[in-house]
Amino acid sequence: MSAAKSSNASGNYMTNESRTVEISSKETLVKVIDELPVGIAAVTKSGLVNYTNKLGSTHSEFPAGQKIIEANGRIIQVAQIAVPVGPEVCHVRLSTDITEQRQIEDDLFQQAYFDSLTGLPNRSMVERTVMSLVENEDAPFALAFIDLDHFKGVNDYYGHTVADSLLIKIAERLSTLLRPSDMLARVGGDEFVLLLSPASGASDVVLDVQKYLARLKQPFFIDDYEVLTSASIGVSLYPRNGKTFGDLYSNADQAMYRIKDGTKGGVQFFDAAIDIASNERIKLEQRMRLAVRDQRICCAYQPKVDFRSGEVVGVEVLLRWRDEQGDILPPGNFVNLAVELGLMDEITRLILSETMAARGAIEEAFGPNVCISINVAARQADEPVFMRSFVEAIAATGIAERIMIEVTEEAFMHKSRFQAEVLPMIREIGARVSIDDFGTGYSSLSALADVTADEIKVDRAFITDIHKRPRSQSILRAIESLAQALDMSIIVEGIETIEELLYLQSATRIRQAQGFYFAKPMIIGETSTQMPLASDLRQPPVPARVVQTRVASTRG
Repeated sequence: MSAAKSSNASGNYMTNESRTVEISSKETLVKVIDELPVGIAAVTKSGLVNYTNKLGSTHSEFPAGQKIIEANGRIIQVAQIAVPVGPEVCHVRLSTDITEQRQIEDDLFQQAYFDSLTGLPNRSMVERTVMSLVENEDAPFALAFIDLDHFKGVNDYYGHTVADSLLIKIAERLSTLLRPSDMLARVGGDEFVLLLSPASGASDVVLDVQKYLARLKQPFFIDDYEVLTSASIGVSLYPRNGKTFGDLYSNADQAMYRIKDGTKGGVQFFDAAIDIASNERIKLEQRMRLAVRDQRICCAYQPKVDFRSGEVVGVEVLLRWRDEQGDILPPGNFVNLAVELGLMDEITRLILSETMAARGAIEEAFGPNVCISINVAARQADEPVFMRSFVEAIAATGIAERIMIEVTEEAFMHKSRFQAEVLPMIREIGARVSIDDFGTGYSSLSALADVTADEIKVDRAFITDIHKRPRSQSILRAIESLAQALDMSIIVEGIETIEELLYLQSATRIRQAQGFYFAKPMIIGETSTQMPLASDLRQPPVPARVVQTRVASTRG
């Protein structure tokens, strides 16, 4: 049954669910008006108050004509209306306490337009400001996209608390350089946008931006740490590089990535060449995604040699991309892009699958018991979810004890989850771990003290022309001693000349190496009839038996 209204004999209304308050006298009406949450006051033309309800009496001192009044820490909204009463006009003043409402509005505005960590404006606020400048056709201005260099390394080494404190201190330090018409906004994790308005020209903008770069390079002191940082900055100019916020923001972002790909810590202005490069990058991204989808990512294999016995003791699996024309591209052309696009997890699984499919040919070419080394990006190594599935896949091969996982030093940094969570998984299945490119990353004695890797792989930067570089010789001796003290084996990469090999044989106790001198990367199964098992990508095929003979002949 619906709650339809019906009237009783006295004219008061009732419903089936409840009965309304009976207003049978002026006294009752006054009581109702007194309890309203709105102040009501009847005033004469001269401003004399001749009636107020309870709340209106507390607001009676407010002058007419003011819309918002602050009193005793409260915010009162006042309005006055004229109400005809017979031949007269009664002026009624309405007042409402909107303190809580205004607080809610302020909180919502703060959440919508300001960054909760630094207190800076966010992307929405800077976009709103830029749109206003464009709509009003104000003077030319500049938009600078600021991206901190190596912020992930700071986060991994010092932890999230220090990293957050660093962002706060950066915001405070850069804000001191702002003019009243400028704006600094935080638009991402370690990304800021600087609005310089007005900006008379590129030369003046360069000088301004250089001041911000210089301030960023000064050390920050946080929780007894001295933290050093820098930033790469891309700049777009209005109206030269765009007449909308979207275009200016995108172009500044593209310019920032251009400097990021080169020498970090500098400034790059947007130009047409960057736009072309950006379009080419988009095409490359699409090609990369299609290559992964169509499984055109393939493997090459390079032997690791015991140059004192002449034996092949292992093989490193190296990533290659077979492009649409069938050309083979080395990893330097696409690995960083694959990491940025989040494709490396799938690629790493493909590498393991292809390697196991080629296992028979690998063992025939390099020996039945060779160790197989597979590279894992530091970012992947720090992700326990991915690594658990990858380690399970290695265990399923049945030869986990012959698998070496190569990761760079960054994976072993303080606060990294690799050492605490991932490494035990690898140990449990019997696989081993190598520190790749040792000496070129984030290594420090304090970090290495807790490392429990099986192998140190010395980067080729220390090996090239080592027979002519005394300082590199000293560094190599130190690394060799360190490896011995930490009970790790040592291997050097990048051997390309007989002189480099002879130095290692005569001046060190190192036994293992890899490099073009022994063999270049090979793709299994793509060979001529003379070499059915492996083909060299850069020179005529060199089978494993020739590698052994060649190494043995150079022993001195």
